[in-house]
Amino acid sequence: MQPDLVDQQNPDDEPAPAAPTPGRLRTWLRHPWIGRGLTVLACLIILGELLFPNILARLNVGNFVRLPIEAAVIIGVLVVLPGRPRKVAAALGGFGLSLVVLEKCLDIGFYFFLARPFDPVLDWVLFDDGYGFVRDSYGTTGVIGALTGIFLLVAGVLGLTVWAMMRVAGLLVQNRRRSAFTGGGIAIAWALTLVLGVPSLVPRVPLAARATITYTSDRAKQARDGVQREAAFNREVQVDAYKNVPSDQLLTGLTGKDVMLTFVESYGRNAVEAPNLAPGIDPVLDAGTAKLKAAGFTSRSGWLTSPTFGGGSWLAHSTTMSGLWIDNQGRYRNLTSSNRLTLPSLFRSAGWDTVSVMPGASRAWPEGNFYGFDRVWDSRNLGYTGPRFSWAPMPDQYTLKKFNEVEYDKPGRKPLFVEMPLVSSHTPWAPLPEFIDWDQVGDGSIYKGMAAGQPTKTQIWKASDTVRSQYGKSVQYTVTTLTDWIAKYGKDNLVMVFLGDHQPSPVVTGDNASHDVPITIVAKDPAVIERIAGWGWTDGIKPAANAPVWPMNAFRDKFLTAMGPGGTNH
Repeated sequence: MQPDLVDQQNPDDEPAPAAPTPGRLRTWLRHPWIGRGLTVLACLIILGELLFPNILARLNVGNFVRLPIEAAVIIGVLVVLPGRPRKVAAALGGFGLSLVVLEKCLDIGFYFFLARPFDPVLDWVLFDDGYGFVRDSYGTTGVIGALTGIFLLVAGVLGLTVWAMMRVAGLLVQNRRRSAFTGGGIAIAWALTLVLGVPSLVPRVPLAARATITYTSDRAKQARDGVQREAAFNREVQVDAYKNVPSDQLLTGLTGKDVMLTFVESYGRNAVEAPNLAPGIDPVLDAGTAKLKAAGFTSRSGWLTSPTFGGGSWLAHSTTMSGLWIDNQGRYRNLTSSNRLTLPSLFRSAGWDTVSVMPGASRAWPEGNFYGFDRVWDSRNLGYTGPRFSWAPMPDQYTLKKFNEVEYDKPGRKPLFVEMPLVSSHTPWAPLPEFIDWDQVGDGSIYKGMAAGQPTKTQIWKASDTVRSQYGKSVQYTVTTLTDWIAKYGKDNLVMVFLGDHQPSPVVTGDNASHDVPITIVAKDPAVIERIAGWGWTDGIKPAANAPVWPMNAFRDKFLTAMGPGGTNH
C-alpha cells in the first residue's frame, strides 16, 4: 500500500504560499457597479469626442446632445471583427479619433487668435514662432507651463481615447446580437432625423451629426487643394508686369525722395471704427493729421484687405512688397525662394539704398537677401539697453530715434528705401511704454521702471474688455509716436507709407470682423500726393468708412504705376 502523500511531506517544509490578496484599489475597481460606471464613462468619452467641435463658441451642452452616425460605424466594425483584429482596430480607431480631437483643439486656438483653422500641412512651422512668443512675453516659466500643459493634454487625450475605445470594444462582444441591433438602431434613427430635419438643442443645427466624418473629409480635401494651389502659385510668381522694365524707368516720380514703408502691428479697421475702440483712437488720428499739416505734410488714407488676421505679420509684409497674395506659410516659403521682384529690390535697382529696420527680430533673417535689402537692423544691433514691453524687444519711439542715428541723419548718403515694422502694439499688450520727450530716449535705460504699476499680462487677459482697452492704448502710442517723428524729424524729401499689417485677434475684434487695415501716404512734396489724387483716398490719416478697399497685393503695382514715368492717378 502506497503511503499517503501527506505522510511523505517533510514536517520541516514551509507551507505553500497563499494566492496574493487583491489590493483595495483593485478590489474596488472589480466591483460590478464600478465596472459599469467605467464602461459608461468610456461610452461618454467616445460620444463626446465624436461630437467635439473645432470652434470655441460651439463648445456647449446642446452640441453634445446629438446623434453621430460614426457611433453606428464603430459598433458595426467592432462587432464583426474577431478577437485580435478587433483589439487592433479598437486601438487604431482610438488613436485616430484622438488625433482628430487634438487637431480640433488646435483649430480652437487658431480661431481664437488668428480667426482661421489650423492647417495640418503648412502651420507646423508656426509652433516655433509660438514658442518664441511665449518665451519673449512670459519668460521661461511661461514656456515650461505651456509645454507641460500641452504634454498633459496630448497624453490625456491619447490615453483616455484608446482606453475608452478598447473598453467599448470589450462591451460590444459580450452580446454581439444586441450590439448589432443597437448599431442598426442608431443608423436608422440617424437617417430618419436627417430626412425629417429634426433639430437639435442648438438653433439651425440638425440632430443627425456626422461631424467627425465631415471634418476628416474636409481636411483631406484641404490638403489636396493646397498642393494644387501651390503649383498654380509657382506659375503666378513668374507673371510680373515690372519684370523687364529698365531701372531708369522705375519710380521716376520719387527721384531723390526718402521712402519709408512702415507697418503698424495689429492696426486694423476695428481700431478706427469699432465703438469700443474708436473713441480713444480717432482723436489721436485727428490730432496726428493736424500735427502733420502744421509741419507742412499732406496725407491721404484708404483701406487694404490683409491676407492674414490676428498674427502672421510676415505674410502681410510679403504681400505688400511682392504684389502677390501670400496667405500661408507654403506661399511664403515659395515666394522667398523665387526671383520675384519686390518693392525693396525695385527701389535698389533704381538707385536707392535699401534698409530694413526690424526691432522685433532677434536672430538672422535670410529672407532679407530675397527682398533686396542692403542692410538689416534688428534687436541685436540697435543698442537698446532698456526692458522689454509686452512682446516688443524695444519701444517704437526708441526704434525711430535710433533710426535717425544709424541711417536717417547720416551726411552724404543716398536716398533711402526703408521697411520698418513697428511692434509696440503687438499682443499681449502689457506692459506698454509711454511716449516721452525725444531728447530723453537715449540708449533706452530711461524706460527702466516704466512698467511698474501697470497691469500684468495675467491681469488684463482675465476679461476681453481689459484686453481691448490695452490694445487701444498700444495703437494710440504707436500712432502718436510715428506722427510726432514725421512732424519733428521728417525732411522735405520724406515720403512715408504706413499701414496696418492685420487686425488684432478676435478677442479684440469679436467674430466676423473684416481683414481690412488702414493705409496712409504722407509727403511734404504736393507733387507726390497729386500722383495718387485719382485713388479716391481720404484727406488725412484716418480713412473714411467708404474709402476704397483694395486687396493688399494690389498696392505694389498701383504704387509703382503712380510713381512711374509721367505718373497716373488711376
